[in-house]
Amino acid sequence: MDMNVDGKQAAPKGVIRVFVVDDHPMIRHGVAAMLRSERDMCCVGEAGDGDEAVSAAPAVRPHVVVMDMRMPRMDGVTALQALQPLLPDTRFVLLASAAEPEDLRRALAAGAAGVLLKNASSADVVQAIRAAHERQPVATPLAMKVEAPPAVGADLTQRERDLLALMARGYSNQEICTALGIAMPTVKFHVTHILAKLRADNRTEAVLVALRHKLVELQ
Repeated sequence: MDMNVDGKQAAPKGVIRVFVVDDHPMIRHGVAAMLRSERDMCCVGEAGDGDEAVSAAPAVRPHVVVMDMRMPRMDGVTALQALQPLLPDTRFVLLASAAEPEDLRRALAAGAAGVLLKNASSADVVQAIRAAHERQPVATPLAMKVEAPPAVGADLTQRERDLLALMARGYSNQEICTALGIAMPTVKFHVTHILAKLRADNRTEAVLVALRHKLVELQ
C-alpha cells in the first residue's frame, strides 16, 4: 500500500489529499485531526513553516495546501509562490490571524484560492478545502472582502494589444501606421495610453512589462 513521506497511509483514490502548514503545533494538529473526521479528506503531511513545506509537500502531491500566512523563515505567501511551479495542480488556502487588507491582497494576487481567519469554524475550513479542490471560489466573508488586483494589462483594448505586439517587434510609429492603416496621431494616442496602463515611462519599458506578463509573444 502506498505511504506518504511521514510513513502514513496514503489517501485512497477519490479522497482530497491535504497538506497542513502552521508554525503552531496545536493549530496544525487540530486541522489535521479535523481532516481525519471527514470521509472525503485525508492529511498527507504537515510542516512547521514555509521552508519545510517547500521541501516536503511536493513528495506527497497534495490536492490542497492549508497554510498559515505568517510564519518564521518563510511566510505563507512566499511558500505558495515557491510551491506553485512544483505543484501546478495544487490549490492553496491560507490562514490569517487578522484581516489585514494588504496581506489579503498579496495572498490572492499570488494565487491563493482563498483566505480564512484562524478562528473560522471547522465547517468553513472544510467547505473552503472542498471548494478549492473543485476549482470553485472559496466563498467566505473574509475572502470576499478583498479582491485581487486586476492583472497587468487587463485593461488594454484589442487595438492597444495589436500596437503593443508591433512595438515588441521593433516597429517604429511610422511602420505601425503602415501595418495597421491608421494615422500617426492615432498611433501616438494609443502608445500614450499603453504606457499609462502599463505604468511604463517609455516604449522599451512597456515592451519589457508586456513580455514579462506574457501580453505579447515575439515571433
